Amino acid sequence: MPDPKLPSLFVSHGAPTLALDAGETGAAWQSLARGLPRPKAVLCVSAHWTTATPTVSSPARNDTIHDFQGFPAPLYQITYPAPGDPALAERVARLLSGAGMAASIDRARGLDHGAWVPLRLMYPKADVPTIQLSVQPGRDSAWHYRMGEALEPLRAEGVLILGSGGAVHNLREVAWEGGPAPTWARTFDEWLAAALAGGRAADLLDWRRAPHARQAQPTDEHFLPLFVALGAAGKGARGERLHQGFTLGSMSMAAFKFAA
Repeated sequence: MPDPKLPSLFVSHGAPTLALDAGETGAAWQSLARGLPRPKAVLCVSAHWTTATPTVSSPARNDTIHDFQGFPAPLYQITYPAPGDPALAERVARLLSGAGMAASIDRARGLDHGAWVPLRLMYPKADVPTIQLSVQPGRDSAWHYRMGEALEPLRAEGVLILGSGGAVHNLREVAWEGGPAPTWARTFDEWLAAALAGGRAADLLDWRRAPHARQAQPTDEHFLPLFVALGAAGKGARGERLHQGFTLGSMSMAAFKFAA
């Protein structure tokens, strides 16, 4: 029989301009959403909300945070006023605290572009209740995997757990004029896809030993949402790559679906 639980997901959200020119990545996100049961709510773990300890957003309705500078003016006119879900925020905080990860609630924070850029394409009516969970760059991949494990019950409750970051994310190495992906970026991208497909959790948690890891992820925040999504998929989970490609030269746009 089919698994009644929703899968957990990880998407690489790229540059904010993807909201203006969605291209193949946007089409892949739209196809992904069409292939899933409609969620009761979304819990988005975004690379663009970093805190010292886990924090969950809990507004009645989400403001749209334009957390970037120097981009085209139309980008700042985009809004994504999805409703919040305070009850779900309380549930998330309880699950994390029950796993020994004391969590707090932020009742004012809206959605940053790591959340609203993909969600605007996946659920364009902005009618799915959405909250966010922060990442802790001062903590490692194992910590974030444990966060995901604590949140696994939500998948059976109709909650879509969406990690949003970047499979390869090094802003110093992007080519704003475009061009082919360099070897180091493609090598790490393929290592990640193979490790996820093979369910190699130990290798993934020790990802800094992967080829070109430090160049692919010089800082951790864009990679950490992947581990929350992976942990939420359950023991023995494997990742199916749903989309691959690069933008701005070295920036991977890989997306994965996780299921045990």
